[in-house]
Amino acid sequence: MIYEGVLNKMQTELGNPIQYYLVFESSFLPVNQLLDKDIEITFQGYQCLNCGKKKKIFRQGFCYDCFNSSASAGDWIMKPELSTAHLEIEDRDLEYEKKVQLQPHIVYLALSSEIKVGVTRKSQVPTRWIDQGASEAIPIVEVPNRYLAGITEVTLKKWYADKTQWQKMLKNEVSSLSLELEREKIYPLLPEEIQPYFLSTEAFLTQLNYPVLSYPTKVTSLNLDKTPLYSGRLKGIKGQYLIFQDGTVFNIRTFEGYVVQISF
Repeated sequence: MIYEGVLNKMQTELGNPIQYYLVFESSFLPVNQLLDKDIEITFQGYQCLNCGKKKKIFRQGFCYDCFNSSASAGDWIMKPELSTAHLEIEDRDLEYEKKVQLQPHIVYLALSSEIKVGVTRKSQVPTRWIDQGASEAIPIVEVPNRYLAGITEVTLKKWYADKTQWQKMLKNEVSSLSLELEREKIYPLLPEEIQPYFLSTEAFLTQLNYPVLSYPTKVTSLNLDKTPLYSGRLKGIKGQYLIFQDGTVFNIRTFEGYVVQISF
């Protein structure tokens, strides 16, 4: 079988285990069905996810020009504390920024390697947790906009990491600490203006089970620019990574906007 198209992050469906899908323009591939099969990935070119032009991808699936101009690539995406739509201040496109920023956001604790703090739109729960490869996650606060979530995260970063150690996550080296017990310590650490948004009775622990047959002891990232043709046996899917038998891992998210052929 051969599938061909532009890579976008895998679509996911919460289940036991989580179901993964690669969606192309004219087809979609249920990735779980490829477990324990030999797969060949061939890099064929670039296609910007924003303008659609066949230009080299710079970051986040965008060419250089789109990354520096598109409203969906503003600095507030990665740094929510920079959000300004609640002040009616435009970054690149106020209408778009209002749509994304002025909606309920969740600040959460997740366990992917060690405990980390993160921010996501409420509509993206549990997708965000799955994408980062969290074994479990629990909400802390629900706020009405992205800015408030951002300042909460900035405060809590004094005590918790805000990035996943992806190598440990892929090797399943996960801390045994309890998120529920850790969450009980959070309230006095919150900024005073955020404390009324603390989810005292509505926070439930979500546990996530990934389709992984075996975890590697050592991982090496596949870079399509350096290795345009790769073949290996798929042993697992976690976060947005494909995990192969030889320890090679392929981060789909990193290579969004790359045109590939996948055969098996």
